[in-house]
Amino acid sequence: MGALAIRNAEILVTMDEQRREIPGGGMIVRDGMIESVARSEELELVETETLDLSGHLVFPGLVNTHHHLYQTLTRAVPGAQDANLFEWLRTLYPIWARLTPEAVYVSALVGMAEMLLSGCTTSSDHLYVFPNGACLDDTIHAAREIGIRFHPTRGSMSLGESAGGLPPDSVVESERAILADSRRVIESFHDPERGAMLRVALAPCSPFSVTADVMRASADMARDYGVRLHTHLAETVDEERFCVEKFGRKPLAYANELGWEGEDVWFAHMVHLDGKEIEALAGSGCGVAHCPTSNMRLASGIAPVQALRLAGVDVGLGVDGSASNDGSHMLAEARQCMLLARLALAASGRNGESVSRTQLSAREALELATLGGAAVLGRDDIGALRVGHCADFFPIKTERLAYAGAQHDLVAAAVLCAPQQADVVVVNGKVVVKDGYLSTLELGPVIERHNRIATGMVNG
Repeated sequence: MGALAIRNAEILVTMDEQRREIPGGGMIVRDGMIESVARSEELELVETETLDLSGHLVFPGLVNTHHHLYQTLTRAVPGAQDANLFEWLRTLYPIWARLTPEAVYVSALVGMAEMLLSGCTTSSDHLYVFPNGACLDDTIHAAREIGIRFHPTRGSMSLGESAGGLPPDSVVESERAILADSRRVIESFHDPERGAMLRVALAPCSPFSVTADVMRASADMARDYGVRLHTHLAETVDEERFCVEKFGRKPLAYANELGWEGEDVWFAHMVHLDGKEIEALAGSGCGVAHCPTSNMRLASGIAPVQALRLAGVDVGLGVDGSASNDGSHMLAEARQCMLLARLALAASGRNGESVSRTQLSAREALELATLGGAAVLGRDDIGALRVGHCADFFPIKTERLAYAGAQHDLVAAAVLCAPQQADVVVVNGKVVVKDGYLSTLELGPVIERHNRIATGMVNG
């Protein structure tokens, strides 16, 4: 793969143990891994390709812990724009039933392109609808083509309307089919090695769309293979009501009863939690994918992010599906997370509760988007710019309109000011975005193809 030298960054934000921010910083990268990090004048001189990043901030690549890439096809769909989660799903399930392998592949390219251009270098994806021959392989093909580090999860739905679930029977699968394909994708694609570009997880969709048998069997299989587990949980009051009425317990207790607890599990959303449940999460080691924009868009509520962090729970950020966000901009998600946490703090004080938590700072929001996401995905080789870590990073020019007047703290400005696109993105030591443009994909034809597919799906 060769070597790459990065020099003269205005500030290199390491996110290492000391949280160093190095003026004039640089790195030497070899074979996709970081070999040295220091001020540029302290780096060895090497005969190799050099990126002169004068006038740029350099950040570790952002890590997205929850997405539904196929949903880029169903943004701003009439009937789902102002709905809560259950109404939103009932509107979109029939449209998603028209997915094809081409639709899944092209939608993945669009969502991944958005993320890379926002500085996201690692993303998970939760695909749980498999009609008309679509499969997880379609998203994996897209990831390899565009050059993003990828954690696809083999989702599933087995509890259709006829059995008391929310999704129509047309989009659910049998337990046998789910488990057979789960085994296939793990054996075909999962890479457990350090620096892996692709790791697979198993992800039954939710308590209201999957049977208890599938939840248990997926957990058993994941542990047999040493892969992680993921699902939606405690997202809405409707979900909590469903679980109490159908299972006699709240979502977290129900999931724990089925074997879903431990450091190999991460839950998306976790909005509706009490203090004891937060303590239980911390004790079990489960991680949380916080999706602030989606939670606001669907009026689901505000997740107790600061309480989770203070309890010791690993928390990362997720853009969630593009039908409930309607974008895939990780830097914007970090900003939204910071602002929403402050709103929650203000609300708790207004209600007369004890406010012992500090506000979430811009740098803490960046930490959730980097180190937090890495921890949630079980990675100790991404999320920071330090020796022995993967060479995933993105520079942003400092001389731009959005940062005018913010030169006194440009690191904070990257979150506090209007979210910007990355000027360069490097994944695994390879430049995949240069001068603000993808170097691995011609976007114009992909957008045209994507819009044609989306129109056909929504119009039936």
